Amino acid sequence: MDETAGGQAAGDEAVPTEVLRASLLFTPARPANAFEETVQRLLQSIRLGLIGPGERLPAERELAAMLEVSRDTLREAIGSLADAGWVVSRRGRYGGTFVSDELPAALPASPAATGDPRAAAAHLEDTLALRAVIEVGATRRAAESELSANDRERLWQAYEECRTATGEQYRMADSRLHLLIAEVLGAPSVIPLVADVRMRVNELLDGIPLLAPNIAHSNEQHRAIVGAILRGSPDDAASAMAEHLDGTEALLRGFFA
Repeated sequence: MDETAGGQAAGDEAVPTEVLRASLLFTPARPANAFEETVQRLLQSIRLGLIGPGERLPAERELAAMLEVSRDTLREAIGSLADAGWVVSRRGRYGGTFVSDELPAALPASPAATGDPRAAAAHLEDTLALRAVIEVGATRRAAESELSANDRERLWQAYEECRTATGEQYRMADSRLHLLIAEVLGAPSVIPLVADVRMRVNELLDGIPLLAPNIAHSNEQHRAIVGAILRGSPDDAASAMAEHLDGTEALLRGFFA
């Protein structure tokens, strides 16, 4: 582990660190759209890798309380996701609701996939602008924050998970790192904004192949971002994140613009 992560001294017993809580996006839904927002938050948690394939969702009573929805609304939302292939329900002593081992293909909801060049271009520009505003600012504030030893460890572990991820697991690890940066700055309202923009970016990235040189470059930038946050260097952190987003922007423009 890099010394900036506040690692353990030699001989200390390692304690497993939870990088991101599975319940990070399980915040109260608005009553007027309780069903739709429940589906959205469950689906975001799955697609952004907070709950992985084969993993169990929180118990129904606990999940309904976190989302502040009725158990009937929650059951309807879970039933819809089950019908679409995202989750499966199992009975018995070790039963519950589990994320499907094989996830469905990416949803074709992005305007980039409609075939309308103007709509695709507008969607791309809007997504890139929104991401730059939210994520560069969140990274700067994270570097300005007083981070606990646990948060410092979680950030470094999230970077390591990106560095060692392969294939389709890389995009989930990447999303988890970006969400964690939003979480550690201590502003809960920022987390759903980052989650929303990550969903939009991932929908675009799903339309292009995973490129090994790009992943290697991204991981170098991730290291620079995390290192700057851990050093408490806001300008360096914001600059590193802006450079990272510029790389993704160039890649997406190459394929879609």
